[in-house]
Amino acid sequence: MKKEYHIAACSGRAIAAAAGQRITVIDLEGGQVVDFFAENQREPEEFLSPGVTIDCNESLRLRVGDLLYSTRYRPMFQILADTVGEHDLLHPCCRKEMYDFFYHNGSGHPNCLDNINQCLGESRPVIHPVNLFMHTRIKPNGDIAVLRPLSRPGDQIVLEAKMDVRLGVAACSVAESDCNAGRCTPIKVILED
Repeated sequence: MKKEYHIAACSGRAIAAAAGQRITVIDLEGGQVVDFFAENQREPEEFLSPGVTIDCNESLRLRVGDLLYSTRYRPMFQILADTVGEHDLLHPCCRKEMYDFFYHNGSGHPNCLDNINQCLGESRPVIHPVNLFMHTRIKPNGDIAVLRPLSRPGDQIVLEAKMDVRLGVAACSVAESDCNAGRCTPIKVILED
């Protein structure tokens, strides 16, 4: 079985995936960050944790073969293939307050926190996703810089679900910086057995 989901720029989508299914996330036009979040289908209080993933993998980088872990230190996904190799585990979802802080334009601005919460029917105050294709550099003094994504049209990452999950996937809404190369574009997710 194969299903394809087109996610428009600045929007989100909930997708149910069963253990063993492959999830391919594709940057259709290049330079687009994807906020990738998931919760356990049966117990939504267990969800994807970049912090636990950093802890378990002992790395700020994701590589083919790595596992992504839940808040309960259980594997949720394994990376099977990756044509970009640059993803962010540090930043929370963009939200109204972030737009107000940096750009003074939060009112009515689409954001990944709202998009993911709405598609999952949740009201989490903060969501820390895995920011696929986001290019964050950590400088020797500890400062961080968000650079233009390295992803080109058609680049993708393939993950295998290790438990039954509900994905909350958003095409990031930040057009004000280099985060999405200055413009927001659609993405595609393919789910297959």
